Amino acid sequence: MAVPVPSRQLFIAGEWREPLLEKRIPIINPATEEIVGDIAAATAEDVDMAVDAARTAFFSNEGKDWSSASGAYRATFLRAISDMILERKSLLAKLETIDTGKPLDEAISDMESCASCFKYYAELAEALDLKQKINVSIQQQSFKTHVLKEPIGVVALITPWNYPLLMATWKVAPALAAGCTAILKPSELASVTCLELAEICRQVALPSGVLNVVTGLGSVAGAPMSSHPHVDKIAFTGSTATGIKVMTAAAQLIKPVSLELGGKSPILVFEDADLDTAAEWTIFGCFLTNGQICSATSRLLVHESIAAEFLEKLVDWSKSIKISDPMEEGCRLGAIISKGQYEKIMSFISTAKSEGATILYGGARPQHLKKGFFIEPTIITDVSTSMSIWREEIFGPVLCVKTFTTENEAIELANDTDYGLGAAVISKDLERCERFTKAVQSGIVWINCSQPCFNEAPWGGNKRSGIGRELGEWGLENYLSIKQVTHYTSEKPLGWYSVPRKQ
Repeated sequence: MAVPVPSRQLFIAGEWREPLLEKRIPIINPATEEIVGDIAAATAEDVDMAVDAARTAFFSNEGKDWSSASGAYRATFLRAISDMILERKSLLAKLETIDTGKPLDEAISDMESCASCFKYYAELAEALDLKQKINVSIQQQSFKTHVLKEPIGVVALITPWNYPLLMATWKVAPALAAGCTAILKPSELASVTCLELAEICRQVALPSGVLNVVTGLGSVAGAPMSSHPHVDKIAFTGSTATGIKVMTAAAQLIKPVSLELGGKSPILVFEDADLDTAAEWTIFGCFLTNGQICSATSRLLVHESIAAEFLEKLVDWSKSIKISDPMEEGCRLGAIISKGQYEKIMSFISTAKSEGATILYGGARPQHLKKGFFIEPTIITDVSTSMSIWREEIFGPVLCVKTFTTENEAIELANDTDYGLGAAVISKDLERCERFTKAVQSGIVWINCSQPCFNEAPWGGNKRSGIGRELGEWGLENYLSIKQVTHYTSEKPLGWYSVPRKQ
């Protein structure tokens, strides 16, 4: 039975509101290419209304209604949201799959992760109450100094289409835990579950204006947030090219930004690795979520002594991946998000062939699927470091392969990229793994695995992969402002100036 996609408007000041121009954007199911619904198309004027609602909520009752309320109070809402996500996990997962083309099993796991993330930040919100007025040790005995951690203000949260609700959660949960009020702008390619989050917030009676959800084109609805004078911070996840635009616009007002951007992450497989174990982690690290992960370990560096045997293993493992309607049980590779993205990936594969690379496996539409934006898991060899397939983020199920001879060569190849989000190493030699951990230029390192992610651990990259960290306490710090408070405690006068003579 088909799952109907709810028809939603913009969520502003706790209510569903029609966009001012009454325009809509179609929702296309990537697995069927059918239009299954539509979303509201906001304009800059709609964004203004959402920002005003968030600003009103931030200062309401001198902040006592939200921003300066206790963390324990805010935690009650975060837990209620978590509980309702779990209650609706099955429906939300199906909507996510219809919207994005990712396998249903993955979408279910994503919903569970969303619920646990809200619960985690509820705990940090409560802990924040105990971290106020932290004393600072200073040398001068005439003064006492402490620090306050305050919400940074109204924040704009701009999120991508590959993990629509999860990436929104990574921002919404800590922002609300900190006491900020927010405007969430999801990708126009996948907004459905973010709108359902808004409905959940309405049903748990989250105070009006604390979270607003504005859908629409990035150039029309997202861009005004970066330069809006009443937005105090931008948190963006998406492409490096768009991140540059966000940062440029925010810089005009010295507005703080946190950016989680693209990647071209390496995975190194050394000669002592168990080949089957390494093969599974390699395809998991690149083909999960149809290869549409910023941290995908899509550059394989394998020791030359095991390369031939390991590539045979990779092909065997890739052949075992079930490619199907993502709603089917056991599906492990679904559809690419859109026709545009499908054509972009196929163009990268075609260019690689024309530049002399070899398509070892895949590289085409699966023969049994006549509709939908499906691409086989693809393994490309005979790659040079100058090829676009090696240097640019593909954001699809494409793995590029190079061999290496020495450990130093492997590290040099791993670091030869503009990006620095993740990196993985597969080896039984833990001292070697430790050397790699220190040498590789990335924000995340996985040893004998690829892609695990935890609420408690920081997530983010170096170089052109972004600025700042999400998740853990670091994610909460993104939305807090540090205020120094110093008290002069001596009864003696300062004594810097001469005492004025009496007239």
